[in-house]
Amino acid sequence: MKRYWGFVVKEFYHIFRDFRTLLILFGIPVAQILIFGFVVSNEIRNIKISILDLSGDEITQKVTSKILAGEYFELHSYLAGYDQIESTFRTGDVKEVIIFEPGFSENLGKTGNASLRIVSDASDANTGRLIATYTEGIVMSYVRESMDETAAIPFTIESRPRMYFNQGMKGVYMFVPGTMAMILMLISALMTSISITREKEMGTMEVLLASPLKPVQIIFGKVTPYIGLAFINAIMILILSYFVFKLPINGSMILLLLETILYITLALSLGIFISTVAKNQQMAMFISMLALLLPTILLSGFIFPIENMPKILQWLSVIMPPRWFIVILKNIMLKGTGILFVWKETLIILGLTAVFIGLSVKRFKIRLE
Repeated sequence: MKRYWGFVVKEFYHIFRDFRTLLILFGIPVAQILIFGFVVSNEIRNIKISILDLSGDEITQKVTSKILAGEYFELHSYLAGYDQIESTFRTGDVKEVIIFEPGFSENLGKTGNASLRIVSDASDANTGRLIATYTEGIVMSYVRESMDETAAIPFTIESRPRMYFNQGMKGVYMFVPGTMAMILMLISALMTSISITREKEMGTMEVLLASPLKPVQIIFGKVTPYIGLAFINAIMILILSYFVFKLPINGSMILLLLETILYITLALSLGIFISTVAKNQQMAMFISMLALLLPTILLSGFIFPIENMPKILQWLSVIMPPRWFIVILKNIMLKGTGILFVWKETLIILGLTAVFIGLSVKRFKIRLE
């Protein structure tokens, strides 16, 4: 029994000496419960909206103040006409436009009934529906409060929701771009990281590093074949999306394919960086799945709106490549926009690609020394 307890104590020493084991045992569960607790939410907060007030009277101002009073909505801008609605949505900042009909207060006084239109960006179907529901609830709350104050003057405010870019409220319009971003990231990074760690395990990496090839040449030589294979994968996803799920491609197909190649290159460069950290294929697979799968699902805006997250998680999501590629996909495919509307996301993906390639080259140089 003494030998047994001595062996147990020794195993404890081994565990507490290994930082990676401690990270798996204690760090990952804590991180997951914190991330899920803050991210998994069906509430909305800090949604930017625009107001098109064609009446401009006291009642519309009160309704607007009621809508903006809580933490759900933030005023982005006041619009001057209907022609500004589409361009406002295309920027991607505004998720809803509220339109007050002309003579809003006058109609309430004469007929006891007035209407407002709620136009939501439904490229994310779940969020669009939720935003419209929240707005309707706030308007009804205003009506009930006003009726309590002036019970002698009954009136109703009718809200008429309309969904922009996705009038049928099809969930596939959101899930296909998100799934495409996730699949390309996971498959591309995983293929590359395993490919290079396999070279290490077989002992052929030392031959490559001892050859006249420079680290940059080795890296690009490893990446190039996988760019072609991953691009074919992306084409298959787009074909299935268009013909099976009826997902439209309203923008430029050439721009969409170029952005896809750029994103694939970023994913492959990330895979190479992982391979310089991992010592074997198992570790490369573990790092790829852990570092890419959960963040892609939770912090990219794929399922849960980024606006709902705490500020620290919103900042963390900035370095998540799928977040920016999903924005690009939805802008090109659903909104039909061009490079002028996705240039910022494109530059971010370019910058992240340069960072990961630079880090990979640096680690390869260290190995050569």
